Amino acid sequence: MSRRGRKGWRRAASRALALGVWGVVAALLGLAVFAYDLPDVNRAFRPTRAPSIIVLAADGTELARVGEIWGRPVPLHEMAPELPLAVVATEDRRFFQHFGLDLLGLARAALANLRAGRAVQGGSTITQQLAKNLFLTPERTWKRKIQEAMLAFWLERRFDKEEILTVYLNRVYLGAGTYGVDAAAKRYFDAGARELSLYQSALLAGLLKAPSRFNPLSSPERAHARAVQVLENMAALGFVTEDEVRKLDLSERPARARARATEATAKPSARYLAEWVIDQLSDFVAVGDRDLRVETSVDSRLQGAAEAAVARALEAKTPGGPEQAALVALAPSGAVKALVGGRDFGQSQFNRATQARRQPGSAFKPVVYLAALEAGLSPEARFVDGPFSIAGYSPRNYEGTYAGEVTVAEAVARSINTVAVQVAVETGLARVVEMARRLGLGDEFEAEASLALGTAEVTLLDLVQAYA
Repeated sequence: MSRRGRKGWRRAASRALALGVWGVVAALLGLAVFAYDLPDVNRAFRPTRAPSIIVLAADGTELARVGEIWGRPVPLHEMAPELPLAVVATEDRRFFQHFGLDLLGLARAALANLRAGRAVQGGSTITQQLAKNLFLTPERTWKRKIQEAMLAFWLERRFDKEEILTVYLNRVYLGAGTYGVDAAAKRYFDAGARELSLYQSALLAGLLKAPSRFNPLSSPERAHARAVQVLENMAALGFVTEDEVRKLDLSERPARARARATEATAKPSARYLAEWVIDQLSDFVAVGDRDLRVETSVDSRLQGAAEAAVARALEAKTPGGPEQAALVALAPSGAVKALVGGRDFGQSQFNRATQARRQPGSAFKPVVYLAALEAGLSPEARFVDGPFSIAGYSPRNYEGTYAGEVTVAEAVARSINTVAVQVAVETGLARVVEMARRLGLGDEFEAEASLALGTAEVTLLDLVQAYA
């Protein structure tokens, strides 16, 4: 090598070394900046009392006060043995191998997200989730993610895997206002964490991905499908055998567990409303160990009138009449003014205003006509009210009679079924489905002709909100 070549190599090596040193210094300074305002890690392990949640009407009337939504701390060895395994199999299958961050999991999630063109997988470990739940706020920033990683490292050095998993399972939010597996087990199954079956353990583990979406009380079929996925994950990792999964009674559903310990201190009849309000909290605030006062738009006078109206209707005891009823009253803005979910919350916690799905029938027709008018259809446009078929579907009018040629305005006024279907088809069923989605009726409707006559199921609250 020539003298000039050796000098060039030395200069390049010196520059690389200098860059490396400055890179290390910059990294250390960066870590120091992120570590400067890390929270006090010791405070997270101090005993805390259960929070209190007070639900208020718009005029300040107390509708309900809720306490003890945190279950008692349960050591890992006192839980059903399948429960921690179900959580690990679903949330962090390399939990017992990684050091707080799962680099393979992060790479796998990044690849899946890149292929999908959107976020379909997360790479957070159980330790990272615990760090976020214990120490950090819900905001999503790069600074918070780096602090989350630093705290995960600290947790892994300070505690063993069993301790980390124990704290996580006793702190995590599991829907329906419950924190920790003991509270969730009581809420969904009226049982302790020790008494859970394999299927029930899988169902609780499935809640972690999206507690509201997979709530077994409001969405039992969705929760069941998620539980089956958890069982498949467990079998794939050898936590259970495929034979054990096959022998399970997968028709099992969550028992109608007793309601959360709620006392309606102002109006006992407001329990359905109060429970629904509390279930929405996690979508708006980070519910921790602090007390909350939830101010709602509910009119206490209208709420009382609604409860009385439902009670009178059910007390009439008409032969063949309804056993249950629901009522929703909204302001034009969509704010809830009154909500009744059934006859007696003590006998049945199933909220028929927010959970029961029914076919709206002719109440859906305005959605069809709104989509049509938006697409340019004139109220004076003419259609023939008569028998016809489309793709094997033959709509009929309620009375079985037909009026011949009518305008759209006449068809709306007389609620003519055949014209509603023709208008939906001419407008485009996809447009009708999109209009239903825009009005808040859901996004899972099938684009078929019978949709025009309200065959798709919706909740009462969604239907009333669409009209509001």
